[in-house]
Amino acid sequence: MMKKSNFLILIGASILFLVSCKNSSDEFRTIKPDVLKDKIAGGWAGKMIGVTYGAPTEFRAQNKIFSDSINWKPSDIKGSMWQDDIYVQLTFLMSMDKYGLDAPSKKYQEMFAKAGYPLWHANMQARKNYYDSIFAPQSGSPQYNIHADDIDFQIEADYIGFMCPGMPQTASAIADKVGRIMNYGDGVYGGIFVGALYSEAYFETDILKIIEKALKSIPEKSDYAGIVRDVIKLHQQFPSNWQTSWKELEEKWGDVDICGAGSTFNIDAKLNGAYIVMGLLYGEGDPVKTLDITTRCGQDSDCNPSNAMAVLGVIKGFSGLPENMQTGVKAVSDSVFINTTYTFNTAVGSTYKYALDLIAKDGGKVTDKKIMIKTQLPVAPALEVAFPDVVFDKTVSIFDEKLWSFKGSWKPLEIISEKDKKVTRQSMYSEKAGDELEIKFSGTGISIEGNWYKDGGKAEIYVDGNLHRTVDTYYYFANQQHTTSMWHVLDLQPGNHSVKLVVKGEKRPESEGTRVYITSATIFKSAPKKSDTWKFSFEK
Repeated sequence: MMKKSNFLILIGASILFLVSCKNSSDEFRTIKPDVLKDKIAGGWAGKMIGVTYGAPTEFRAQNKIFSDSINWKPSDIKGSMWQDDIYVQLTFLMSMDKYGLDAPSKKYQEMFAKAGYPLWHANMQARKNYYDSIFAPQSGSPQYNIHADDIDFQIEADYIGFMCPGMPQTASAIADKVGRIMNYGDGVYGGIFVGALYSEAYFETDILKIIEKALKSIPEKSDYAGIVRDVIKLHQQFPSNWQTSWKELEEKWGDVDICGAGSTFNIDAKLNGAYIVMGLLYGEGDPVKTLDITTRCGQDSDCNPSNAMAVLGVIKGFSGLPENMQTGVKAVSDSVFINTTYTFNTAVGSTYKYALDLIAKDGGKVTDKKIMIKTQLPVAPALEVAFPDVVFDKTVSIFDEKLWSFKGSWKPLEIISEKDKKVTRQSMYSEKAGDELEIKFSGTGISIEGNWYKDGGKAEIYVDGNLHRTVDTYYYFANQQHTTSMWHVLDLQPGNHSVKLVVKGEKRPESEGTRVYITSATIFKSAPKKSDTWKFSFEK
């Protein structure tokens, strides 16, 4: 009896030892230092190649497939030196250099806001918010940024994935901190998703598996995850015809962009993210085919092939890219990207250094001959939706006298064409304290559009008689002026509402005046989006 008992104990100990050994071997993934650096270089090279391949087509195909010829050559890679897809995210890398890996969001936002280059959409609003003392995460929230779902962070998150090999949790944590400077919900998920694509691509070559693993880093019920799953489904249904898949996807998801509401222009993160996935799946690992398909999907067609090609760059490594592409990158590898202190070579070196720091910080082991990365399983953040059930209704010009009422000395701003001397009324403006304008509408939301100018002043905005907030319309950062949404509210109860704007006659010190310029209003209503009910043709 005693011998049997000892035997069972010995068997149990052996099983425990075997399980322990298995867990120990699964706990780390190993990569050689030169391989890691080669893959990081491949990622950065992919960005440079992809953004220059698609640059001549950017937004030339809206709501349609780009069908013109694409005449790219490796020497065109030089153009990446002045592409915002690269220099904006290098600003964030420079923020890490200055303030460290654990720098708070406000430091990233500050350096980005004070950078001397123009910005657009969610990025521009995040800069404006910084100067209006609205800091992350509020600066990217739907309350203060109507571009919350836009593509901005998606095209600036590459460096995060590059420095997190096989570490999707670490990538997501950094993305959550930086992405909320300018985005929210699907806008943040876009950056998390592409970062996860790179993170997974270090140890996986099967593109579908990389995509499926990256999906686990974003909420399953998000629209972003839904559109990616739709691309996978369409690829399975039409494996040799991406054009048919594109048309099906466009029918379901083509009108979801709040920023471009009422137009064919679509800067939405998830639709453009779907084009990345479409290019990767139908490109089947071939760089030229991947670039071509992703670009021809249209819309932001320099950013999307840039992301897709960077995924292939990580999978293959720089040394695995076509020889002519390597040659094109090497030719400019010591040239400085504008608005930064970085070259391709120094960006690769810095990213590699940060990767080693993060690997060690997260429990990995780094030696001269071997890098052991502690295994991380992807974890999705809680679901958040920027604009639930918000759909476009109509746009109302400021010159539609039936819907607007004015009090005071409002005047039209007239623009004279240099070509034919034709006079166009561009906006209505006032600079006198107490002047008012009002619009009455039926719906659940409204955006007041106008000009952010160097002589912009302040105004109070009232919703249904109650002060909502004060806006400051000054903007002349990087010598840039813009026509944009100056204020919005999108969560009203269904029904009739009024919005009144009152000029304060006040300004910030750097503004040249107190003028408030208004161009239009966009009205929104609440309704189920078509993407919630649409069925693909093969499902009907």
